Amino acid sequence: MSRNPAENQLNLYKDCQKEKTISVTSNGAPVGTKTATATVGERGPVVLQDVHFLDELAHFDRERIPERVVHAKGAGAFGYFEVTHDITKYTSAKIFEKIGKKTPLAVRFSTVGGESGSADTARDPRGFAVKFYTDDGVWDLVGNNTPIFFIRDPILFPSFIHTQKRNPATHLKDPDMFWDFISLRPETTHQVMFLFSDRGIPDGFRFMNGYGSHTFKMVNADGKPVYCKFHFKCDQGIKNLDVKKADDLAGADPDYSIRDLYNAIAKGQYPSWTLKIQIMTFEQAEKHPFNPFDLTKVWPQADFPLMPVGRMVLDRNPKNYFAEVEQIAFAPSHLVPGIEPSPDKMLQGRLFSYADTHRHRLGANYIQLPVNCPYRVKTNNYQRDGPMNSTDNQGGAPNYYPNSFGGPEPCPFARKLQNGNMKVTGDVNRYETGDSEDNFTQPGLFYRNVLDEAARQRMVTNIVNHLGNASAFIQERAVKNFAQVDGDFGRRLTEGLKLRRTANL
Repeated sequence: MSRNPAENQLNLYKDCQKEKTISVTSNGAPVGTKTATATVGERGPVVLQDVHFLDELAHFDRERIPERVVHAKGAGAFGYFEVTHDITKYTSAKIFEKIGKKTPLAVRFSTVGGESGSADTARDPRGFAVKFYTDDGVWDLVGNNTPIFFIRDPILFPSFIHTQKRNPATHLKDPDMFWDFISLRPETTHQVMFLFSDRGIPDGFRFMNGYGSHTFKMVNADGKPVYCKFHFKCDQGIKNLDVKKADDLAGADPDYSIRDLYNAIAKGQYPSWTLKIQIMTFEQAEKHPFNPFDLTKVWPQADFPLMPVGRMVLDRNPKNYFAEVEQIAFAPSHLVPGIEPSPDKMLQGRLFSYADTHRHRLGANYIQLPVNCPYRVKTNNYQRDGPMNSTDNQGGAPNYYPNSFGGPEPCPFARKLQNGNMKVTGDVNRYETGDSEDNFTQPGLFYRNVLDEAARQRMVTNIVNHLGNASAFIQERAVKNFAQVDGDFGRRLTEGLKLRRTANL
């Protein structure tokens, strides 16, 4: 009977072993007995001196680290990025310095709202995070499978995520929580339409696009900056699951996407994505009709065409899930010379939040873990000590700057790139963006121009089936927002909700 690679993993491991191994304790001492504790007599109590038993149990009690607050469940893989087109006119980042250059990388795909044991086929955005191990250190491009997001101000992020989680009283997913927030914040409309369209349930992780989503800044060797967006276009083509199959898989194979990715790579069916960029000059940004740093909007490709850059290929599965996927830590603040943040408010918030949560979840030295460390660069800095420091702690090098004893100095090339002038003017204030920005024009274009008639009807049905579980006043407010996208959209939702209520009488 043939078995797929995921099912046969233990047999494959056994076949690779050339000799038997000896079990040892955590301090390396051989273990003589593995199936019995030391007790006072055959029926007596366990003795405290059974250090092997205590070692096993104490470690077992601490096996689980805190799961991610969001993106808790996911799959990882490793591979490389190869440059196919020259973009050095826009950036001096070494990863892009010449055609043909290859850079090793790691990727983690994930669902967003569910816990570690949730189903892979839930209607949910998918995380799409890439860690490039570049010559200038680690660069993390941390995005999703959609080019936009629900909100544009980071102060709303904790509340938004709470609405995607569980009611604190019932510990159940709550449609009132979800749709109350969504309908009170109309800037969510664009992303919500993506979520309830066909692309809300990708067919595994191999058949979806990835986006950096935010606006970033690129700086070339002359110090000239431009704004940029990153797009990973799936070479396998887009494939999505219909609602019934997704629901069936949630019960029959909740790990469907993880299994699919693992088996494809194990069989040599290496998935790949083409990286493309959009470029906007500072002058264009000043004159653009909408805020180019608004994460709820896309840059029109007619105005800012996609330019090919290179190809990402995933050709290795993790050797150990915990070490290489559970402990991998992505942060938008992990940038390299030639790639910088933009004024995007959501990006600015994430620059702090991601690294901060890793320090909580994995510890102050999370970057020293093998899967996270910038192993192609020698770490010379003035950071020392902390729990679980696994290096030589930089030996006897001075731990303060400036110093007269040969400590590391700033890089002149990086100084030139990172100290460019950027004029910022304005009064410090808390600027509300909920109604000051256009929340409905781009969703209207998505409804009329991107979706065909069948896709529009499927989206309406998906929204009706979910929104119909919320309170009536929330339904009314949500439909009012969707009607501002397109009158036809609002009419269909109204009719669909009415039919649903009639059917439930």
